[in-house]
Amino acid sequence: MAELLFEIFCEEIPARMQVRAGGDLVRLMDSALKEAGLSPGDSTVLTGPRRLTYVTDVETRSPDVSEDRKGPRVGSHEKAIEGFMRGAGISDISEAEIRTDKKGDFYVAVIRSEGRETVDILREAIPAVMGDFPWPKSMKSGDSDFRWVRPLRGLTVLLDGKSVDGITVGGITSDDQVHGHRQMGPGPFTVTSLADYRAQLEGEGRVYLDREQRKALILEQASAVCSEVGLELVDDAGLLDEVAGLVEWPVALLGDMDPDFLELPDEVIRLTLKSHQKTFTVRDPKTGKLAAHFVIIANLETPDQGATIKAGNAKVISARLADARFFQEEDRKKKLQDYYDQLDEVVFHKKLGSVRDKAERVAALAKEIAPHVGANPILAEKAARLAKCDLVTQTVIEATSLQGKVGRWMYEAEGGDPKIAVAIEDHYKPQGPSDAVPNEPIAVAVALADKIDTLVGFWAIGEKPTGSKDPYALRRAALGVIRTLSENRLRLGLQKLLFWHHDFIETEKYYEERLEHLQKIEDVKRLGVDSTEASLRFQGATKAVDSRDGGILSIGGFEDSIETNELLSFLLDRLRVYLRDQGHRHDVIDAVIAQGEDDLLAIAQRVEALGAFLSDKDGEDLVQGYKRAANILRAEQKKGDLDLTDFDTLSGFTADDATGLQRALAETRPAIDVALDAADYPAALSALADLREPIDAFFENVVVNSDDADERARRLALLSAIVETFHGIADFSRLDG
Repeated sequence: MAELLFEIFCEEIPARMQVRAGGDLVRLMDSALKEAGLSPGDSTVLTGPRRLTYVTDVETRSPDVSEDRKGPRVGSHEKAIEGFMRGAGISDISEAEIRTDKKGDFYVAVIRSEGRETVDILREAIPAVMGDFPWPKSMKSGDSDFRWVRPLRGLTVLLDGKSVDGITVGGITSDDQVHGHRQMGPGPFTVTSLADYRAQLEGEGRVYLDREQRKALILEQASAVCSEVGLELVDDAGLLDEVAGLVEWPVALLGDMDPDFLELPDEVIRLTLKSHQKTFTVRDPKTGKLAAHFVIIANLETPDQGATIKAGNAKVISARLADARFFQEEDRKKKLQDYYDQLDEVVFHKKLGSVRDKAERVAALAKEIAPHVGANPILAEKAARLAKCDLVTQTVIEATSLQGKVGRWMYEAEGGDPKIAVAIEDHYKPQGPSDAVPNEPIAVAVALADKIDTLVGFWAIGEKPTGSKDPYALRRAALGVIRTLSENRLRLGLQKLLFWHHDFIETEKYYEERLEHLQKIEDVKRLGVDSTEASLRFQGATKAVDSRDGGILSIGGFEDSIETNELLSFLLDRLRVYLRDQGHRHDVIDAVIAQGEDDLLAIAQRVEALGAFLSDKDGEDLVQGYKRAANILRAEQKKGDLDLTDFDTLSGFTADDATGLQRALAETRPAIDVALDAADYPAALSALADLREPIDAFFENVVVNSDDADERARRLALLSAIVETFHGIADFSRLDG
């Protein structure tokens, strides 16, 4: 095996694209080499602001290949032989061998392919890989039609210590020259191996090639400059990843800012420094508060020890923080609720109205959800109306990631209810799989209402996720509902809730689109209805809108809504993914969901309990007894309709073990029902386990298909009751094995 090093050198690659690009380069190069018959070893990639470097071990020549292609029998029709010859690439059947097996003689074409030099393979593979590279965005440069993320500047290909010259891509031809840091070590440097490549670039070239090494150096240096003055660095993993993709030779510098800016909220300071200057914030470990300093990660060493860099950053940061302070001062000239009407100027979706329309829907839904999650309905409704108000403040318009936070600060400054303040910020949560869920009841009610309104609304207008496309982040909203309910251990039947809100949205659409027109005389005339009929329509639709105040349980007749049934299925599909990610068996999940439950927490708890139950041998044995009963019933059903006696009237069994099973089941069913009513699923399964021995004894000693027709019917009814009892917990027929 020989060492292969392939460096692509170009202008600065956006930091957010580097890691993915490195993975794509390994995948594409490995695939191209394997397709050519080579076997690349443990391939690695080095990524940085201006280069992607692929390294692997590979043969210097692909192996010769011999393939036996079996053909027709000797003496077969001429057309069959001609087709075989074309497929095998031979011109005469005499070129094929004749072999014999137990069925007789047949033709075999031995197709031999000679191996190729790896150098020649690389000359084809590298241009193909680079030509098809999946950059999210790319550009042309110079006179070439070749597209790359940024203009190419060099290609270096080394195989077994020798340069593979003459590979041309986008007007750039490969050689053994590499380039270092723009200012401190530009080079070029002639390299012969990975070790030489590292030594020269990380030495005189002033380039740290490994991304993880750069991250470690940034943390080490930044922490060191902070500790020298008794401060500590504020951790920011996202910023660390980004900065590691911006610098080749990190140099940490501690800058100063005006202490007056510390009056701003910490999040505003951190976001301003991070988004505009890619600088880290610093805090005093004694107080835990931010300090009037920041850490810059420069990309070079300067004669003035970074003084000019620090001064320039301080000037820009001061200007940005001054803007942030101005925006906050302007925003606080009004109360948060005063921004509510301005939400009408922001379109949520052209078919779902403005953000104010959404806030109205969320407020109505939060009021309905509140009692089910332990929240005050009036406070939940108020919080929902205030939750979106900061979207039209200047601070959030300037820094959208502060949505929710700005509203909370403003409401707290007004002396508002602390629980409502928390709900204003937390109703967006969780915004990802690693984000925390809201846990204060009012925040939970508003967060659920916000996400459910989004889901129901987009389902109502037919905007559903398709394949990998999900422009409105509906999968994320569904996961947010699932996690909020599961992690807060909240029971909430979703079916009626979804139907109710879907009806509310549809009624609002009718109200907005029809009623205002019917009030106008010209519209009444155009529609051809008299004023009496128009008045009746108006009153009827108004009553429909107002009916939402009756509560979820007061509605009826919406169970056949196709949209909401599809939405419930979508939520259950996302729950499947969520539970699988937690390590639960797919068949256990399917068995529970098949019950038709719409309480996501109950489903999760049943899955957990059933999974634990099946991990024990007794549980698996009991399932086998269930399946035996289910199989017998299924076979009998194929013969004709079963006339099964009601279990409660079963008696008079002639076999002791049938009587024993009947008694055990009669004792067990009430215990299972009590446990299920209390949502104590482990207890329900424990009670079910008491049936294992009676079921085993029944199948061991009792013949179901008795010669006595009445006895046979009673025994089949007993098996049916067994299956029905199991199905009260889960659909055990969906379990594997």
